[in-house]
Amino acid sequence: MITAVVLITAEKGALPKLGEALAAVEGVSEVYSVTGDFDFVAMVRAREHDELADIVTRRIAQVVGVARTQTHVAFKAYSRHDLEALFAIGAEQG
Repeated sequence: MITAVVLITAEKGALPKLGEALAAVEGVSEVYSVTGDFDFVAMVRAREHDELADIVTRRIAQVVGVARTQTHVAFKAYSRHDLEALFAIGAEQG
């Protein structure tokens, strides 16, 4: 599974409805409105790079109100849940 963080800049006037429209895009698992240089962060998960390209360039970029996107593909995921599970495995063996 490929995970990507897509940073999205909205067109003026699009902010109120764009978050919900982005969340409805197939392949988008979460959308956050954020402060800073971008207006939204979308988490995208895909099985392969071609699918990821389709989600970002055809689905997200074509949503009315999206001015620009910047995509960052994740190499590896770290989460507290994963780390706790790993340590629990080690504790059971000890």
